[in-house]
Amino acid sequence: MTIDKLTVLRSAAPYLASWASHQAEHRGATGLQLAVAYHEEVVVNLAWGKANGETGQDLTEDHLFRIASHSKTMTAVLTMQLIEKGTLRLDDQSGEIVPELLDSPIASLTVRELLGHQGGVIRDSSDGDFWQRSRPFPDREQLMHILRAEGAVFEANEHFKYTNIGYSLLGLILERVTGQTYAELSKELIVRPLALTRTGPEYVAERAEEYAAGHTGRTAYGDVRRTIGHVDTRAMAAATGWYSTAVEMTTYGAAHVFGNETLLTDSSKRLMQRKESAVTFPGGETRHYGLGLDLGKIGDRELVGHSGGYPGHITRTWIDPKEGLVVSGLTNAIDGPADAIVAGVIQLINLAFHAAEAEPEPIPDALKVTGRFGALWGVTDIADLGGVLHVIPASSPDPLSVHQKLEVKDGALIYERKPGYGTTGEAVEATYGDDGEIFAVRLGAISAWPIKRFRAAMATRKPGEALERMAL
Repeated sequence: MTIDKLTVLRSAAPYLASWASHQAEHRGATGLQLAVAYHEEVVVNLAWGKANGETGQDLTEDHLFRIASHSKTMTAVLTMQLIEKGTLRLDDQSGEIVPELLDSPIASLTVRELLGHQGGVIRDSSDGDFWQRSRPFPDREQLMHILRAEGAVFEANEHFKYTNIGYSLLGLILERVTGQTYAELSKELIVRPLALTRTGPEYVAERAEEYAAGHTGRTAYGDVRRTIGHVDTRAMAAATGWYSTAVEMTTYGAAHVFGNETLLTDSSKRLMQRKESAVTFPGGETRHYGLGLDLGKIGDRELVGHSGGYPGHITRTWIDPKEGLVVSGLTNAIDGPADAIVAGVIQLINLAFHAAEAEPEPIPDALKVTGRFGALWGVTDIADLGGVLHVIPASSPDPLSVHQKLEVKDGALIYERKPGYGTTGEAVEATYGDDGEIFAVRLGAISAWPIKRFRAAMATRKPGEALERMAL
């Protein structure tokens, strides 16, 4: 069946924002920007929490975030644009373009090896405490010293070795072959073509008030987060300097979708998105990296994108380059759950699309029970995704593995009839108050109440008072 996925996604959008907000709150995040776009239409543009936890300033959709290693995707785009123009080649060697490296072990590394993290280059130098704000990020002279003195850790193509220093070298290469600064190139070839107004290649001090503050992580439950100021990343901008908003990241992400040739031809995109490297982690999981792009899979959806970690900001963007889905999540604390929230939102989108493709029978209005409910055992959502009611434990970061579908049988709403440890096949019943609003829901064997009522009752419960006496 061919379905109108944009219509499905518009219908699911309020729940996606609600689920993401609950996740951020439950996990103790400071702030979250989340944007979801489909075929370049933004269906979710969420700002939750605080831009500054010390002043209490609310986060907005317009606050700027440091997107850190997303910068590598921009640098890769700039590189591929110059290759398309014939200004640069993938097999050009570093020493040919940056003569100061000619007598160093870095000299023979190719542009392609640098793009794919196959050059064996040191990650951040032997003193990377600029990531802890103990000192400034390296300038060009210091970067050159790092490259010459300690840049080579592995032989080229010996191992995938993620490197910020290698991408900083790519920034130098771009400057040398064009005669322009990295910032000038970025604005000319990415920012202006996409008409971005809240995205750029490096911190802008004149816009300091527009940035969401960074925050420390927690070493133990209840730790007070402290703000972390923003700084120029200097010679490492090509690896980690960019800033943006979640919604503008969906505009940028759409440029990686096939058929959108605003920045690159589809041929270049295929090269960037090809599996350049395989990385096997302890436990056996294997992930892949392309040329400047992280490659991943959520459900049966093949994705490209990147994450970013800057002192005080953790970010993630995933792009489906075939279907045109882009999801970007930006958080402003070192332990921000951007990765988990973006992955969970994509799982929910997959559930909605799969449900709609199955041509579900319409749910009678009298049985359309939706909302967020609280009980002693936690918070549970009943959400309409793709025309099917799904029961989702709201605090789980992995909705795909914990959701249950509801179905109609003999005029009643029941859990899907299938094997399971829970209350499969049992009834879900709602009771209503005089105002016509849901008073309670019995989910199989357990009663749950609208979350506001439940939280209010818990907040007013006296110490030692029996739960059964709570005013629910």
